[in-house]
Amino acid sequence: MTPARNGIPVHHLDLETLLPYLDLHLVGATNGVRLFEAAGRSWADTPYEEDFGRLRTEISEERAFLKGLIISLGHRPGPLKMALARALSVLAEVNPLNPLRRKASAGSQLELESLQSLLKGKEALWSTLVALAARTPAPSGDALLDPAELERLLETSRRQQDVVARVMTETAPDRFLHQ
Repeated sequence: MTPARNGIPVHHLDLETLLPYLDLHLVGATNGVRLFEAAGRSWADTPYEEDFGRLRTEISEERAFLKGLIISLGHRPGPLKMALARALSVLAEVNPLNPLRRKASAGSQLELESLQSLLKGKEALWSTLVALAARTPAPSGDALLDPAELERLLETSRRQQDVVARVMTETAPDRFLHQ
């Protein structure tokens, strides 16, 4: 049994499968940071501006956590995948679903729905890691996959989805009803 630096038995994890999975989520998180940044610009000067600013900060912090987890597993994110992430994030900054940043448009609705999809994918990541943490015990306080931290991230992703869903439902009448 080869332990990782922090005590988790590495043989419990199939790194050949787990690391590419985490890399792909890192690509998505990199893109997600920019998409939430773009949404923040779309919703500037509205009651939702603060929500999107907070979401962008949280998602950026979660991305850093994920990257740290990948590195703690002795892996460096693939340069090709990270180049793809950077390219996608440039596209995200343009905000192709809502390039004019109009709040009362179909593009605005699609932007909010795509943010929901990203958050749902992130929820699936944390849920998967929570399941792994339950099967890879390590000494208390020494876990690579810290169940308490992963549960916190899982709950945060659910709360983030609720925030975007609230914005979507509160603003839908402006998009789809005659005023």
